[in-house]
Amino acid sequence: MVRNAPPAEMKRVIGLLDITMISVGAILASGIFLVPATIALHIQSPSLTLMLWMGGGIISLFGALSIAELGAAMPRSGGQYVYLTEAYGPIWGFLYGWSALSVINTASIAAVGVAFAEYFSYFTPLTSSSVQVVAVASVVVLTAVNVIGVRTGIWTQNILTFIKVGIFGGIIILGLVLPGGEMRHLSGGAKFVPSFGSIGLAMIAILWTYDAWIEISYVAGEVKNPGRNIPLASLLSMVAIIAIYGLANFVFIYALSMEKMASSTLVASDAAEVFLGPAGASLIAIAILISTLGANNANILTSARITYAMAREKRFIRATAAVHSRFKTPANALILQGVWAAILTFTGSYDQLITYMIFASWIFYGMSAGAVIILRKKRPDLERPYRVWGYPWVPVIFIIFALWLTANTILEAPRDATIGAGLILLGLPAYFYWNAKR
Repeated sequence: MVRNAPPAEMKRVIGLLDITMISVGAILASGIFLVPATIALHIQSPSLTLMLWMGGGIISLFGALSIAELGAAMPRSGGQYVYLTEAYGPIWGFLYGWSALSVINTASIAAVGVAFAEYFSYFTPLTSSSVQVVAVASVVVLTAVNVIGVRTGIWTQNILTFIKVGIFGGIIILGLVLPGGEMRHLSGGAKFVPSFGSIGLAMIAILWTYDAWIEISYVAGEVKNPGRNIPLASLLSMVAIIAIYGLANFVFIYALSMEKMASSTLVASDAAEVFLGPAGASLIAIAILISTLGANNANILTSARITYAMAREKRFIRATAAVHSRFKTPANALILQGVWAAILTFTGSYDQLITYMIFASWIFYGMSAGAVIILRKKRPDLERPYRVWGYPWVPVIFIIFALWLTANTILEAPRDATIGAGLILLGLPAYFYWNAKR
C-alpha cells in the first residue's frame, strides 16, 4: 500500500457532465435486464407496470434531491458518512461506513463483476471457476484504472456510459419502429386486481434498479462548483434514467406481452429478438457487458471515498486516508476495497450478503433524508447553495417509503433482516476501538 500523508482534500476535478455520467452509469446496470420479468410475474397489468416504474423513479428522485441539499452544503468526500455523522453523531456515520465497506458496496461490486463474467461467457464459454476469475479480473482492472488517476476513472466512466445509453436508445427506437410488436399487448390485464403485497414486492424490485443515485454524494469533495453541479446532476441523471426505464419497459411489453415477460428469464434478449432476430440477443449481451462494466467502475470510483473519509477523521485504518503523491487518488482505500470485493467473489457469498443488507441500505437512506430536516434545525447557519424543492414534503415522502420498505422486509423476511442488523452491529466493536485510539 502507498503511505503518504493525506492532504486536506483531493482536487476538485469532476465537472457537471462527469458527475452526471457517474450517476447514470452507476444506476444503469443489470437490473433493467432482470427485474421486468419479476414485475410481470407480480403485476399483470401493463398500465400499472408502467406507473410503478414511473413511481419508483419519482421516489428515487425525491431521495436524490434531498441528499443533494446535504452534498451542496457539505461538499466533502464520503457522502452519507459525513451527513449521518453531522446529524446523528459519529457512531451512525461509522456504522454506515462500516456497512458500506464490509458488505453493501463491496458485495455489490462482487455481484456486478460476476454478472459481467456470466454474460462474457455468452461469447466465450466459461466454467464456474473461470467466471470467478474473469469477475475478479474485471474488479482488479477497474480498481487499477481508478488508482492511477481520477480523470482516468472519469474518462472510462464517460465512455462506457455514453456507449450504453446509445445502445439503450437504439434498442428503444428500433423496438418502436421495426415490425414485431403489437399494441394489444399494452391493453391487457384490465381485469387484474393487484394485492397490496404484490405491489410492494414489485416496488421493492423497481427501487433496487434505481439504486446507486446516492453515489454522487460520495465524491462531493472532488466536484467543481458543488453547490450548483451536485443538485443539477442529481436531477439530470434521474430524469434520464426514468425516461430510459419507462421507454424500455414500454418496448418490452409491446414486443412480448406481460404473459411472455413473466415466463422469460431474459426479457430484454427475448424482446430484442422479436424485432431484430437472432442478432438481438447478441446486442443485448453486449449491452449488459457494457452496463455492468460501467456500473462497477462508478461503484469502485465512488465507494472508496467513504473509507477515505472515515480514515481522515482517524476512525479507520490510517493508511487508507493516504492520497497518492503522484496520482492524487485515495489509492489505499481503493486497493482495500478491491481486495475485499475479490475475496467476496471467490467465496460466492455476495448474493446472500446483498439480500441481508438491502433493508439496511434503506435504513441509512431514510436517515440521510431525515438529516436534511434535522440539520435545518440543528445548523440553521450552514450555507445551503441549494435547498430541496418542496421541503419538507419531498424528504418526508421519501422517509415514509424508506420506513415502509424497512418494515416490509422485517415482516416478510425477518431472518434476513435480523442477520442484516447483526452485520451492521458488528461494526460497534470496531467503532469503539478506533474511537479510543483517537
